[in-house]
Amino acid sequence: MQRFQELLGQTADVAFLPISADLEYLTGVPRDVPNFGWTLHPGAWLEGAWLSPSHAPVLALPRMTAEFGGLNRLEGAEVRVLGDWDDPETLVRDILSRFNLPQKPRIAVGDRAHAETLIHLQKLLPDAIFVSATELLRQLRVIKSEEEIAVMRRAGEITEAAFADVVKALRHGMTELDVIAEVDYQLRRHGALGPSFTTSLYNSGPNHELIFGDREKHWHRQLLPPVSILFDFGAVYEGFGYNNGRPVSFGTPQ
Repeated sequence: MQRFQELLGQTADVAFLPISADLEYLTGVPRDVPNFGWTLHPGAWLEGAWLSPSHAPVLALPRMTAEFGGLNRLEGAEVRVLGDWDDPETLVRDILSRFNLPQKPRIAVGDRAHAETLIHLQKLLPDAIFVSATELLRQLRVIKSEEEIAVMRRAGEITEAAFADVVKALRHGMTELDVIAEVDYQLRRHGALGPSFTTSLYNSGPNHELIFGDREKHWHRQLLPPVSILFDFGAVYEGFGYNNGRPVSFGTPQ
């Protein structure tokens, strides 16, 4: 955090990071389990943390995000919660007032911020100049600490352990959906938050056309020899994602 604040002081007056990999890296504020949709709570555009070169982080959250995500109990950051009927712009103005911003402030914004967030910030700060906070953080994130390397290795160990148990469970006649469900279950059983991306199988053989996309159309295909199954999956562990690709053959590979 101190190093980021030093870099921020050379580039911008204040930074806003939405709930994202950047924010989790910097403050430990966790992201939710990866999912297909986006849960939209009242005032969701203000979700994230405000940071300055000299102030502790201020985390702004809609009530439902704070309560359902357990984020109202975080340590090391001030948490400001927006009530369901409160005005988000009023809350953000109050947070910004403590930073003594100049008339034309430079605001560093995380690259994962939504366009809706930027539109509201431009309305609140019409003379502001916006720059990338992610570019600042990239200077720190590109070099891993020993602790981060240990976490990445643990993510790999979880993935390998899950794969070993999946292989033990494989049977002729299983469907692709059966195998994918087993992979996702074993990842969580071994300690992952979940898969780091959509678990995929790329199968090929005389009776198994290699298909990309159209998951729902081929999930129910039975896997019968001879067929080669290429697994593509990985574990999420303490904010890091792992990627593993490994083939398994039913029968003699062709």
